[in-house]
Formats: sequence, C-alpha cells, structure tokens
Amino acid sequence: MQIGLLGKTNVGKSTFFSAATETVVQIGNYPFTTIKPNVGIAYVHAACACKSFGILHKNPLCMQGTRLIPVKLVDIAGLVPGAHEGKGLGNQFLDDSRQAEVLIHVVDISGSTDIQGQPVPVGTHDPLEDIEFVENEFDHWFKQILEREWQKLTKEIEQKTTKLVDGIAKRFSGLGIKDYEISAVLQHLDLLSKKTSDWSALDLDNFVKELRKKTKPMLIAANKADLCKDLSILNKIKEKTIVCSAEAELLLKKATKAGLITYMPGENSFVKNESIKITDEQQKALDLVKIILEKIKSTGVQTILNTVIFEILKQIVVYPVEDETKLSNKDGEILPDAKLLPLNSTTKDLAGAIHKDLEKGFLYAIDVKTKQRIGSDHILKNGDVIKIVSTLSRG
Repeated sequence: MQIGLLGKTNVGKSTFFSAATETVVQIGNYPFTTIKPNVGIAYVHAACACKSFGILHKNPLCMQGTRLIPVKLVDIAGLVPGAHEGKGLGNQFLDDSRQAEVLIHVVDISGSTDIQGQPVPVGTHDPLEDIEFVENEFDHWFKQILEREWQKLTKEIEQKTTKLVDGIAKRFSGLGIKDYEISAVLQHLDLLSKKTSDWSALDLDNFVKELRKKTKPMLIAANKADLCKDLSILNKIKEKTIVCSAEAELLLKKATKAGLITYMPGENSFVKNESIKITDEQQKALDLVKIILEKIKSTGVQTILNTVIFEILKQIVVYPVEDETKLSNKDGEILPDAKLLPLNSTTKDLAGAIHKDLEKGFLYAIDVKTKQRIGSDHILKNGDVIKIVSTLSRG
C-alpha cells in the first residue's frame, strides 16, 4: 500500500513526512530541499481484534486495543507549475507518482507561500491556486500520454486490431491503471460507443480528468491551519480536505520519544510527564501545541492517513491466524498480522496476500469468530479473523 505525498516547496510536506513516519529528513524553505523521494513507513489505526475476544496480547503494533498497520509513505520530489513540460523536477515528480495508489496533497492553507513556494505574508496567496495547478499538472500528464498515440490508436480501432478499452489501457499500463477503471470512466462519460475519430477536445479533457480522479484519488492536507485567522477558505475547496498542523505533530512525536509527554497520534490532547523536568523552551513549545490543538482539535496527520486508506481506498483490516483456537501463528504469537485488503475481498484474496502458495493450494478457510468453515468466494468483513487451510504451506 503506497501513499504519495506531494506539494510545492515550503508548505510543510517534508515536515508532514517526518511527523508521520518519524523519519529524519532534510527540511528547508527553499526550492527542491527534497531532490529524491524519501520513503518511510507510517501507520494507520484500527481496532485490534483482541478487543473482540477480550484478551490481552504482547504485540508492539497493538497499543491498548488500537492496532497500528504499516503503509508506505513516499515524499515525492518538489513540484512547480509546468512539471508536465519537464520544468523544475517535473519529469522525476511524475515518474515518482506512478506507483502511488492515493495522493496526499499538502497545501499551505494559511496562504503564506506563493505559487513558487516563496514565503509571503500570511493570507496573501490563494491556496485554491495551488490545488488547481497540481490537478492541472496531472491532467496534462495524462493527456500527453493519450495524445501521443491518439492517431495510431484510432487507426488500430478502425482496423479492428484492438478495442477502445484495451488500446487506452495499453497506453496507461505504466501507471498501473486497470481495464475496468478505464471502462468505468468511458461508460460514465458515454464515450464507449463513440468513435475516437469523433472525440472532441472537450471529450479528451473530460476523459483524462475523470481518469485521474478515479486512478489517482487525492486528499487535500490543509497544513499550517493554526496560522489562519479563520478557516472559511475550506468552504471553497471541492476536494476532500482535512486541516492539519504537521509541525505540531512532529513536535509531539519528538516530545513523546524524549519521554516528556504521553501522546497517541490522532488524539486531541497529551499528558505531560511530571516526573521529568523540562526546560522553559520545551514548556513554551508544548504550550503552543496546546493552543493549536484547542483551535483545530487535533494535528490532523493521523486523521489524514486513516482517511486515505479507509475512506478513499476503502480498505478493510483482516487478521490471519494459523491456530484458530489460540489465535496465533505457528510460533505462538497471538494475532501477529493485520492485512489491509480492498472492500469486497474474498478469503482466496487473503490467501494470495499472505503467500501465493496458500492461494494456489487453497482448500477452505475458517471464520474464527463464528467458527464456520467458509469457501474461497466468501466476502470478508472488516475485523475478520481468518484461518486459511491449504494443501501448500508458505514458501
């Protein structure tokens, strides 16, 4: 599961990445601080299956009944207007975006950075311009891919050597776009039966825009929200948007690591450790974070991660076990794994996600909660605990 993190210079993108992954990266307010994509592991939160069984278990990824599930976060190299033409690090940016299944666009919602990422007084730049330019870059990129061989594609269809969906899918294969996604967009726009030679420029524009929305869904991380006098600007944003303060989250993570506070990512408060003496500077920083939390309720970073996985990508969490009576693997570890799977996944899909050999030799599965035997086409539910029975063991 790969999440792409993007945004122009100086909006707090690298700070967001560091806060989410606890990975130290270079942070600066000048263009292209990030040259190559930083890759780290962030965690989404879900209710651990231990709650359903009323048990306690030792697992570093279960914190008082909250399960931490790893996802890959990629901090994609800096973006400027004209990226699709190769400006800035444009070619690299687009190439690094290919494998992301969902995108988080970090925007300076306070309007304190101009379109090139240069610092300006708070409120003097319109963040809507940033949102529009990033979407336009992706639309132009998609359009270039399609236009490059449009005449050739039209000829292939006319000669019946390819079909519309197959021909378009071939052009977008490098982006991991599936046939059914292209078919759904064509059907939605009523273009399936329309000859490609009759497509207008508007048809082409609408198609690439809808394809981008479907295959590269994007959430707006409205960063630096604490600097805003008010957040009325949010009413003008059409895309899914969540306010955040990446700097506050990073500070809380550092304070937690130092033992100064107790804090669970996503919560709207923290508890100071009274047994440790802190400096005046540290106290001032914690007081500032407290004010930020009172203003925007939480730092927003954990909410954003959870939202892109569970709401936008519609993933569910399933717990595979090898011993259904002990809820463990062969080493006796209780509820050792938590798998993210797309909604409507089957038990056989789960087997394949664990190991291809399990899928190949699949016999049946057991729903540990109901103790029922289930088949390969059984649709899994969020929170299921499943044992796979196969003729082939892993590896």
